[in-house]
Amino acid sequence: MTADQQTRFRFDRIAFLSSGTPEAEQALGRLTTLYGNADPPQADVVVALGGDGLMLQTLHRFMADRKPIYGMNRGSVGFLMNEYQEQGLRERLADSHASLVHPLIMRATDTQGRVSTARAINEVSLLRQSYQAAKMAISVDGKERLGELVADGLLIATPAGSTAYNLSANGPILPLDAPLMALTPISAFRPRRWRGALLPDKASVSIDVLEAAKRPVAAVADHFEIKDVARVEVRMDHDTGLVLLHDPGHSLDERILREQFGY
Repeated sequence: MTADQQTRFRFDRIAFLSSGTPEAEQALGRLTTLYGNADPPQADVVVALGGDGLMLQTLHRFMADRKPIYGMNRGSVGFLMNEYQEQGLRERLADSHASLVHPLIMRATDTQGRVSTARAINEVSLLRQSYQAAKMAISVDGKERLGELVADGLLIATPAGSTAYNLSANGPILPLDAPLMALTPISAFRPRRWRGALLPDKASVSIDVLEAAKRPVAAVADHFEIKDVARVEVRMDHDTGLVLLHDPGHSLDERILREQFGY
């Protein structure tokens, strides 16, 4: 996001959201005393007080509004969050760096033919539901690329989500502005040497679950789960843009770069 786009945001009316933990609730009380607490629909910016889980929930909640979201860590990991500090919040917001993130859109069809749609900021995951490994066929833009993957699962990650579950599954870390998606197997058994693929973010990925009744698979878009899927289609939703604000020197781009060097 350019500096010109950044100046379009106003930060007069701040809405605070708490994860509900004691730390977050205490912070909510102190910050409300200092800055007030606007009703979220009328706010210029939403400040989320908690961890990465709350940040994802907040981004989903305001996905249609393109309202800037600024997180302050009152949780544990807080990869998406800024450091907690009560003083000078409006100045920090004015100086913050904006990152534009596009979510994935998942269209899942279950074994009964029911279709569900959901969006994911981090990743869409397909996970085995039983003791047996899942069997899946993968197509990209309508062309089959892998006829049979036998694995615990498979995930498609955005650049923003590439340092989350994708990294734990030994997937690649993607720069935030990379026009790519990561396709990463989870504990692949066959093909044993397949480590996944990097796909253009314009690609459409289709996964057909083989032997779905015998080897049931669940599809998960961030926190939204659909069980017993037969087919899942995933693409990046370029029409939806989510704005995350970070302090200078701690932008999401910088954090992703740091992860690549192990610190």
